[in-house]
Amino acid sequence: MKIKCIAIDDEPLALEVIKAHVQQIPDVELVASYTEPLVAFEQLNESAVDLIFLDIEMPLLSGLDFVKTLKNPPKIIFTTAYRHYAIESYELEVVDYLLKPISFTRFFKAINRYKSLSNPAVVAPEEKEVLKAHDHLYVNSNKKFIKIKFEEILYVESMKDYVRVHLQDSTIMTKDSITNFELKLPNGFLRIHRSFIVNTTKITAFTKVDVEIGDKEIPIGASYKDQVIQSLSGV
Repeated sequence: MKIKCIAIDDEPLALEVIKAHVQQIPDVELVASYTEPLVAFEQLNESAVDLIFLDIEMPLLSGLDFVKTLKNPPKIIFTTAYRHYAIESYELEVVDYLLKPISFTRFFKAINRYKSLSNPAVVAPEEKEVLKAHDHLYVNSNKKFIKIKFEEILYVESMKDYVRVHLQDSTIMTKDSITNFELKLPNGFLRIHRSFIVNTTKITAFTKVDVEIGDKEIPIGASYKDQVIQSLSGV
């Protein structure tokens, strides 16, 4: 039986990302999406769902207040661009708290967490089997969610409160920490410096002090040196 869910977010692009992720998971169905929480509230009174993907900061009614208005709420996964709601959201016993932009990897883990909480006897599909078919993530840049294929990334650079994703022919800036961005990347990406993550498949040469990707030399941080050399040399 499929997990029936709805998505509520005042940003249509955010809803499109959730829709795209749901379509990749066979036993999950997005039955409706809403940009207005009050409309969703009326629909929930008419038909029940298993799970809601819910934004927090919305006009008229916040996601937190929306949950509090439901008499018998379904399971909730919050989707938000803001970290500071985490404590309050978990007090509502939500399934998970996803920070935008939401990678498929993180989204899939939230679905599996829902499954384990709803029915511990159900074994979720092997993550690697599902995730291996997914080769991209979306990043929020200039108010657009831009699709980036992992294979196109050369390296990622920290720029204070932003990260710069270097591709073969372009760069994309997104507001994020490099530590958080690292969690969205699959195997094959390696943190070599507090400010740099590299795609190991793009490395053309390396020394004890730097990694070369084409004509670009990227420094290896002192605290990362042993791990990087071991990983790249296969020792």
